[in-house]
Amino acid sequence: MFIHHVYFWLKNPGNDADLQALKKGLESLTRIETIGMYQIGTPASTNRDVIDRSYSVSWMLVFDNLEDEEIYQEHPDHKKFVADCSHLWEKVVVYDSIDE
Repeated sequence: MFIHHVYFWLKNPGNDADLQALKKGLESLTRIETIGMYQIGTPASTNRDVIDRSYSVSWMLVFDNLEDEEIYQEHPDHKKFVADCSHLWEKVVVYDSIDE
């Protein structure tokens, strides 16, 4: 299993139109055939010292393997998403992990 978890910080974090546009863009990626499971989220209301709630949107994907994730990265829908939506965010952080 390969987990691809992306965190987005919006340029205008209080702007609901930007938030919805990013979520809609992420939804457009769910048609990519190599995605096994996905989740679009926003920070939970939990509040402990170790929790970072500064991001605007999280995008978690589960793939069967690294090769499927690489297909996703090169997919035309993914490239279109980046081209269409990158103006919305100021920062992106990615955490990839694998089963061992």
